[in-house]
Amino acid sequence: MALKTFRPLTPASRFKALPSFEEITKKKPEKSLVTTRKRTGGRNNQGRLTCRHIGGGHKRKLRLIDFKRRKHGVIADVVAIEYDPNRTARIALLQYPDGEKAYILAPDGLKAGMKVSSGPEAAPAVGNALPLGSIPPGSAIHNIELIPGRGGQVARSAGQQAFLNNLEGGHALVRMPSGEIRKINDKCYATIGQVGNVEHMNVSSGKAGRSRWLGIRPTVRGMVMNPIDHPMGGGNGKSKGGGGRQHPVSPWGQLAKGFKTRKKHKPSDRFIVERRKKK
Repeated sequence: MALKTFRPLTPASRFKALPSFEEITKKKPEKSLVTTRKRTGGRNNQGRLTCRHIGGGHKRKLRLIDFKRRKHGVIADVVAIEYDPNRTARIALLQYPDGEKAYILAPDGLKAGMKVSSGPEAAPAVGNALPLGSIPPGSAIHNIELIPGRGGQVARSAGQQAFLNNLEGGHALVRMPSGEIRKINDKCYATIGQVGNVEHMNVSSGKAGRSRWLGIRPTVRGMVMNPIDHPMGGGNGKSKGGGGRQHPVSPWGQLAKGFKTRKKHKPSDRFIVERRKKK
């Protein structure tokens, strides 16, 4: 995927870099694989704001993605590469010989007209889904299951990839995108290759309005608020931490720097071989 840059004729176009969408081959989604998506505006079922900076934006339809790759041993044709407004990655429309269609995450290099399959007997080629125990060590993988049969949960964003380091004792040692090395059951499925739309990290919207179209509302610093609105608010002029020398905190008083939010005794700790942040 390439990025389009623009002549600086306006302030908004000076630093703007947008995707070219040249890999998209079909504009309208498959009707049978689309459902409505309820907007929350960051509110929970009681109407209370639980996630800030969300609201507005363009209407979207939810594409149903097959994260489980259920049809094992059946070769599917890649009909089209499509845009999905709900994720950073592109999606690929598959058609099976019996006429059934499904969406998967489009890995880098997958194009319309290619063939993909899933199952223990599938070849370790881009777009194919195999159990970790059947994948050659050193392979780049994405859409990785953590529990067999649950569906892919890890490495699903644009440009993400993990690496299968080794296989030992019924587990696969996988280097996560964060750098953490984790043991995963070798019966869990993963898809070969790197998630497509690799240049997404270099996109620059160029103006605030484009974020509003995506449903992203403005973020205001706590330091410029009043003391009643934020623990770091208040003070005469620009003051660090609300007139005192407090550590930066969230609006609810939780430390913002250095405070570890992961549970100390989490059951999945035994599967972590090497932490992403080495001590």
